[in-house]
Amino acid sequence: MPPDSPAAPSLIATLRDRAAVRRYSPRTVQAYERWVRQYIRYHGGHTHPRHLGPESVRDFMVFLARERNVAASTQNQALAALTFLYRDVLEQPPPSVVGIVQAKRPHRLPNVLSREDVHRVLAEMRGASQLMAMLLYGGGLRLMECCELRLKDVDTVRGEVRIRNGKGARDRVTVLPSSLRERIVQQVAAVRRLRTLRALRGGGYVELPGAFHRKSSHATRGWSWCWLFPSRHEVWHAGSKQFRTQHLHPSVLQKAVPAAARRAGIVARVTCHTFRHSFATHLLEAGYDIRTVQELLGHRDVSTTMLYTHVLNRGGLGVRSPLDVGGEIGGGGGLGAVAVLPVRPAVRVPGGAGR
Repeated sequence: MPPDSPAAPSLIATLRDRAAVRRYSPRTVQAYERWVRQYIRYHGGHTHPRHLGPESVRDFMVFLARERNVAASTQNQALAALTFLYRDVLEQPPPSVVGIVQAKRPHRLPNVLSREDVHRVLAEMRGASQLMAMLLYGGGLRLMECCELRLKDVDTVRGEVRIRNGKGARDRVTVLPSSLRERIVQQVAAVRRLRTLRALRGGGYVELPGAFHRKSSHATRGWSWCWLFPSRHEVWHAGSKQFRTQHLHPSVLQKAVPAAARRAGIVARVTCHTFRHSFATHLLEAGYDIRTVQELLGHRDVSTTMLYTHVLNRGGLGVRSPLDVGGEIGGGGGLGAVAVLPVRPAVRVPGGAGR
C-alpha cells in the first residue's frame, strides 16, 4: 500500500489525534471521519486529499447540494469536516479561504405540541422509555443528555437534574418535575439491584469520563456512576478486560416516541426533540422570563431561545384579526354565505378628484 493511499490508516488516525487534542466530542469526530471518507470516495477513492485542490472541495459541495439535496446544516457540517481536514490535519489552506462559503440555513419554526398532545403521547408509552420522555419534556433535556444521566446527576431532594458535558461541553442545572420524583427513586432502586446482580457475575463496571478511572479505579463499580437508564446487556471491553454496562441506546427512544405519537393520533411530526421545544414554549407561555428559560435549556446565546417566542404571537404577532372583532357575520354555512357589504359611492370634492 503506497504511503499516500487514502486507505492507509494514518490519515484517519491523525484526524482523531488532532480532534482529541482540541477536545472535540466523540460524535463530532465520528461525523468528521465519515465526511472525510465520503469525500475521498467521491473522488474515486485512490487520490489522497493532499492532492485534491479547492475545485475538488467545491465539486463535492455542489454534489451534496444538487444531487444529494442535503439540508443546509448537513452541508455546513461536511464543509466544517473538510476545513478541519485541510487546516488541522494536512496543514493546508482551508477551503473557506478560497471562496467556499457556508450554506444559508433557512429560518424554521420549531415543532411544538400542546400540553394536551404531550400528555396523550406520554400516555401511550411505557417503562423506561416513558420516564425518559417525561424527563425530556419536564426538564428540557436533549436526547443524549437524558441517555447519559448517572445516578449522581439526579437530586430528588432538591428537585434538580445536573447535565454534565452537554452541548458545547457545558454543564448546567435544570428542573426535575416533582411528579417524577417517586418514579426516579424506583428507577434508582432498580438500577442498584441490576448492578448488584451483574457484579456478582463478575461485571457491573461502567465507563468513566476522561482519565477518572486512573484517579479512582474503584469508581467503575461505584453506585453514583451507574447509568440511570442502563442497557439490557453488558458489553466486553477488551482494553480494560471488563464487562461494562452501557447506557440505553438513543435509538430505543427515537423509535418509541414517533410510535407513541402515531398511536395517540397526532398528525404532526413528533421526535424526541419535540419535547424540548414544547418545554421551552410552555414555560414562556406560563410567563417565565426568557433568561431563565435560556439557562434551563443551556443556550449560549439568548437569541437562540428567542426562537420560542413565536408561540406567544398566537397567530400574527398577537394581533386579533378584524374579522374576529364586532361579532359573527350572519348567514352561516361557510364562506359562501357571508353577505357582501355594499360599496360606498365615491364623494366628489369640488375642484378635486373623487376620494
